[in-house]
Amino acid sequence: MTTKAGHATSRRFATADHAKSEGITYTPRRLAEFVASKIADEWRSVPIGRAARILDPAAGDGELLIALAREISNRHPKLPIEIFGFETDTDALRIADVRLSEQFPATPRFLKSDDFLNTGLGTFGDDRQIALFTGQTSASYDLIIANPPYVRTQILGAEKAQFLGKRFGLSGRVDLYHAFMLAISRVLNQTGVSGMIVSNRFMTTRSGMAVRKALTHQMKLLSIWDFGDTRLFDAAVLPAVVIAGGIESKPTNELPSFVSIYETVLNHKTSVPHPVDAMSHQGIVQINDGRKFSVSHGYLPPPSKPGDIWRMANNASETWLATVVKHSWGTFKDIGKVRVGVKTCADKIFVRSDWDDMPAPPELLRQLTTHHSARSYKPVEILPKKSILYPHESVSEVRKPVDISSFPNSRTYLESHREVLEGRTYLTNSGRKWFEIWVPHDPLHWEKPKLIFRDIAQDPTFWIDLNGTVVHGDCYWLIADRESQTDLLWLAAAVGNSSFINKFYDFKFQNRLYAGRRRFMTQYVEQFPLPDPLDDLGIEIIATAKQIYNRTDKGEVETLKKSLNGMVWCAFGFGAEEINR
Repeated sequence: MTTKAGHATSRRFATADHAKSEGITYTPRRLAEFVASKIADEWRSVPIGRAARILDPAAGDGELLIALAREISNRHPKLPIEIFGFETDTDALRIADVRLSEQFPATPRFLKSDDFLNTGLGTFGDDRQIALFTGQTSASYDLIIANPPYVRTQILGAEKAQFLGKRFGLSGRVDLYHAFMLAISRVLNQTGVSGMIVSNRFMTTRSGMAVRKALTHQMKLLSIWDFGDTRLFDAAVLPAVVIAGGIESKPTNELPSFVSIYETVLNHKTSVPHPVDAMSHQGIVQINDGRKFSVSHGYLPPPSKPGDIWRMANNASETWLATVVKHSWGTFKDIGKVRVGVKTCADKIFVRSDWDDMPAPPELLRQLTTHHSARSYKPVEILPKKSILYPHESVSEVRKPVDISSFPNSRTYLESHREVLEGRTYLTNSGRKWFEIWVPHDPLHWEKPKLIFRDIAQDPTFWIDLNGTVVHGDCYWLIADRESQTDLLWLAAAVGNSSFINKFYDFKFQNRLYAGRRRFMTQYVEQFPLPDPLDDLGIEIIATAKQIYNRTDKGEVETLKKSLNGMVWCAFGFGAEEINR
């Protein structure tokens, strides 16, 4: 549907102005109405003898409150409602008050210009009794609709992040919306329903584990709607809608439904005006601006352990993954620890390609591998080569900073940048030397054969490093714990570069970014499966991977890659029909 842009849902998510195709304007109002309708669909415990309490803890200018109040009033015309809201932006809250008074003049409104997390939970107790508005109500809320602010740790600041982490049991890269989600779970009536528009990152990242665990225990998940790369907001956030009820909201044991939508180039069978409309369909859907999306329907499988990632499953995906498990010998984690590359927090000083132009180049230089070298099996040689000044050594197999006085050229160079390097107070405050790299690794590891891969890529790119290079922080790497298992790196390279692993990733992790890109992080790659390296097919896979590395004829290399791809599929129990599907 083409609509005239109205008020923004929230100042935290700006609307996209104009689509490049056909001049369509998208407004968050369409999504607000969607969330409101899904909340109303799941609400079973309509109160008798009192008003229903509706809350938006980050109210913005009222778009979500208006949508939910309208939806409930239409479905339950005789039910009185009360509207509550928090918002720190006084101008937005003033607009919200005016809009709500115009559309619901007889409805009591309690809008507070304050931070929900600081004041709204101030009197929360273990008995779930909340005094959000002293003197007005001491009850929890029947319906909560929210588009909480999305603010990353580095913007929040360490002090705020630590405060939220301690208060809500969060760790790692705390995002403000994590705290909002947990706070909502605490103030929701046990028979109530909430709808939250959040970044989909929390479903599949390690930092979101505490949120997933808490929501699974404190609420009853009802449905998840992953809006992927639909670009509903003019922000680098892939949104998801989580519909969850209080622990007594739905007495059924049915699994939560899960719907996802991601852009594709495949041919469509259905056309609809807007991405929100596409969510009710399945398969390839085209919208009015010409974009095509793949819409998938399934369910959220029960976690095997608390905090498991949230992923969409269906009978086909679970059967497929079961076949993989049946034919797996182990995982990448069984080879060794998957590590991220070095992070200096001062690359302009430590990483250069012009060291040789200096009158006295530093002594502590090592060749550096970055994502620019990425190519399957064998890295691309990039000129001029970059090197890193690496002021760490291994003493009795323990990594330590070097005695910088023993390396006069390196010392002179680093001293010339001392002011900047000492500005990294987080390093010196932790007892480290001012000239150290922030995230180094044991220098002894660099000399060993390594499997390296890019962090973000549309297709996985794994290659073998036999040159003893240092791996930059834009890549991850893996060495064999035991020298006798070095061949497992070649087996892993074959699996990592196969089309099989794309399907495995999409079924198992589902962390997709814009333009079909995937995140290849430790928590995912360490779970990549390995076939038996000692059976005939496993031995052939390893040998073929080595041949690809050593061959220079492009035609021969491509033929070997195609053959190897088929071997990998076969090793996990699939034939040609599955490869071509």
